[in-house]
Amino acid sequence: MAGFDAHRPPEQSIVDDCVHCGFCLDSCPTYALWADEADSPRGRIVLIAEALADGGDLSDEMVTHFDRCLGCMACVSACPSGVAYDRLIERVRPQVERHHARPLAERAFRRLLFETLPHPRRMRGLAPLLAATRRMPLERLDERLAMVAKVAPRARTHDVLRTRLPTRISPSGQPRARVGLLLGCVERVFFADVHRATIRTLVAEGFEVLAPRAPDCCGALELHSGEEDAGIARARETIAAFSGVDYVVTSAAGCGSAMKGYGELIDEASARLFSAKVRDVCELLANEETRTPRGPVALRVAYHDACHLAHAQGIREQPRALLRAIPELALLEVRREPEVCCGSAGIYNLVAPEAAAELGARKARSLLETGADAIAAGNPGCAAQLDLHLREAGHPLPIHHPIELVWRSIAAAR
Repeated sequence: MAGFDAHRPPEQSIVDDCVHCGFCLDSCPTYALWADEADSPRGRIVLIAEALADGGDLSDEMVTHFDRCLGCMACVSACPSGVAYDRLIERVRPQVERHHARPLAERAFRRLLFETLPHPRRMRGLAPLLAATRRMPLERLDERLAMVAKVAPRARTHDVLRTRLPTRISPSGQPRARVGLLLGCVERVFFADVHRATIRTLVAEGFEVLAPRAPDCCGALELHSGEEDAGIARARETIAAFSGVDYVVTSAAGCGSAMKGYGELIDEASARLFSAKVRDVCELLANEETRTPRGPVALRVAYHDACHLAHAQGIREQPRALLRAIPELALLEVRREPEVCCGSAGIYNLVAPEAAAELGARKARSLLETGADAIAAGNPGCAAQLDLHLREAGHPLPIHHPIELVWRSIAAAR
């Protein structure tokens, strides 16, 4: 009997695609940290093959190496053989949650995260506690609570509590299309300014915007962590919420990646049709003719490639094109380890804080080497992680979603 059950196991055909050439190694964040073959993509593929084999086992050691994977998919971009490692690890994680007995404290902490993060109202209610916790001496706090407070996005409590966005906004000028905007969970609570810039830009460019209160979450956090049943339930709720739109738009890379994967996750026509409509906001705008003039934004901006945008969705040039079109904005590229993840990776910086902190510090150094005045990042988790480690490096920089800079440019031209 194999170490995986028969419900959506990793595919042997994908395992067989790997020729173990090693092109993935330089882009893998955990291999960069530890130079351990078992913590590389090809090493994990060997472990998956062992668990798939007759008489194979899902051992504690295997789970450790699977858990250490950030799911960043940089190896997918680097692989010359086209190995779909992302499909392998996404099928491994639910198997781990079904068949591996985690320690009680770890199970409780993960349950706490999933009872909080995908629930905007609960997070909004906890915002004052997070703010108060940051002001307390660390030695007086529970270690995990201190960690959560440390990595949580920083936003003024007043702004978090008062955030309310309109649910339908008519387009400016000739209507172009109707889009549904996913508000999501973390972004809705802590990054409402990104939603405002998204709505204003889309409306200015001729899109009617529907921003329904439901769903609370698209399921990305759960799907990326192996909580398959909960993730599928949220996926179905999300599909139902966006009927009658031409596109489903998101400004969060992780959400876009998850929603574009619904068609593979749920083998139904409605899921495949939904996934075909999903667009990152930068992807949508870059593929449309610009209607509104752009004014100057005098900044030197380093662009950070969010993993679930660059590797999972193949969206690299579109955000850069939007930023290059802004007068007086100088777009700077990260030269050192540009493909290596910042360490956010869903809940990774909460469940693997030491590895995430080292990756965050490395990414902060790479960004600072560009000499930028500000950072552009297309994912809320990346924004929070980069903000933390730039501050810890003693060089805090403003971090903007590209769409915020686009809207600032439109506003400057009015």
